[in-house]
Order: sequence, then structure tokens, then C-alpha cells
Amino acid sequence: MGKSRKSRRGAAAASVTETVDGGLAELVPDPDRARAWTLLLDGAPQSHVDLDDPAYLSFEYQRRLGHVIDLVAPPGKPVQVVHLGGGALTLARYVAATRPRSTQQVVERDAPLVGLVRRELPLDRNARIRVRSTDAREGLAKVPDGWADLVIADVFSGARTPAHLTSAEFLDEVRRALAPGGWYAANLADGPPLTHLRGQIATAAARFAEVALVADPTVLRGRRFGNAVLLAADQPLPVTDLTRRAASDPHPGRVEHGRTLRDFTGGATPVTDASAVDSPAPPDSVFT
Repeated sequence: MGKSRKSRRGAAAASVTETVDGGLAELVPDPDRARAWTLLLDGAPQSHVDLDDPAYLSFEYQRRLGHVIDLVAPPGKPVQVVHLGGGALTLARYVAATRPRSTQQVVERDAPLVGLVRRELPLDRNARIRVRSTDAREGLAKVPDGWADLVIADVFSGARTPAHLTSAEFLDEVRRALAPGGWYAANLADGPPLTHLRGQIATAAARFAEVALVADPTVLRGRRFGNAVLLAADQPLPVTDLTRRAASDPHPGRVEHGRTLRDFTGGATPVTDASAVDSPAPPDSVFT
């Protein structure tokens, strides 16, 4: 395992690079925030963490998942959360900061990455966060029935979501782990013609009573590659509150729900284990 440091803004803050299972990981200090860092994998930004303010979410899609975390239960109420995909543990830190006494399980198969993050960006000792280094679907299978108030899927391998985490059978496992009234949220990435995104919405709609989607309008119009956050549950979702929060973001998002979301799928059919493929690779221009 290779490791190196190079100065970015003096001895107090140097970037850290290390070879992990997913490629070359780099922790780069944020020049605008004293103890904040961005995690990159093979040059692609993955996560941002502010150790002084773990409730600060810099990335657009993480802010939208933060809105989901804020709305899943009354403010400050402890919740039980499963994170599929860990990165720099940004969202687990957010839950711990905004909902103290919450209990969380993180499933991140890249054990060297977990080691790097825990060493360089240590977790609060009082945070109830357990990290398992295994495949996301295998780790989810170990979650007790009905344990989770929220399951968040944010898994990328080589900037693509693995096929076995996109199917209806995968969502059956998510439903098994969710408590009554629990929510499922997923970070999805797609570009024109949005075939993957439409298929994921159709798959969620086949397994959950309610589905909503939050994304940049230009992504929804198929004008560029980008992220969308899918939210699913078996009870009415707080669409009005989610819409208000997404609209107030630095990069405003649009919420689609109900008939407009069904129309958006354009007749896409649910994905199964037999038909699933990895999500599309982003174009090189996304990271330049």
C-alpha cells in the first residue's frame, strides 16, 4: 500500500494520498475551511468532510440526502440508519451531529479506504457508528429484519453503481431491513438518455407505495450527466418540505413525484437481477 503526503497550505495541512482497493485515494484540504477535506478516488471527488462542523454538507447530492435525513423523523430524534457505501463517512457524521444517540451501520467494502478515513479523519468517539468492510448487498443481508429507519445507498465502483445494487431483488432486501414506516434513499448518477434513472424509478415504484426524485432540472431534462436522489417509502412522503429545501439549495433542485414522475419514466420496466447492468460511466468532462 503506497502512501504519501504533499504540502498544500503549510505544515498544518497537507494532502494525503494512498492506494486503496478502489484506486488512488487522495484527501485534499479545503482552502476555505480550517479542518475540512475532500476525498478523491482516481481524481474523482467522492466526499467532503468538515471535522469542525460535520453538519456542513458541501456536495450537492449529499445536501439532498441531508434533507432526507432531516425529514425522516422529528428534529433531533435518534434514528437507526444503514449506509451502503461509506466514502469519508460524511453522511454518518451528519446523522451523528444532527441526531445524537442515533445508531448507524456503514457497509463499505474497501477496507483500506475505511482505514485511511478513520486514521486521517477520525470519528467522534461518542458516535454510535459501526463499519463493516464487505459487499453492500452482503452487508445489508446481515441487518436484522425491521431494524432500519432509513437505508441510504451511495455505492460506486469505478464511478458506476454495481448491477446487483440496482434490482428489484435488492430492494426486497432493503424492505426487509426497514422498520415499518422506514425510508429508502439512493444516490443515482445518469446522463442522456436517462435510461438507467428511469429504470431505477420504475424498480422502486414496483416495490414501494411512494417514490420521489430530487435532481437538478438540467439533469432531468437530459442535458447533462449528474446525480439524482431517489426516495421511496410505503407511506406519504413530505414532498412539500422536500421541495422547499431542495429549492433553497445553492444549486436548486427540482422534486418530481406522483403522476409527473410516472410520466417521466416513459414506460420503463423494473430491473431484475437477471437484467441488471452497472450504471453508466460518467463522461470524462464531468471531472474536468
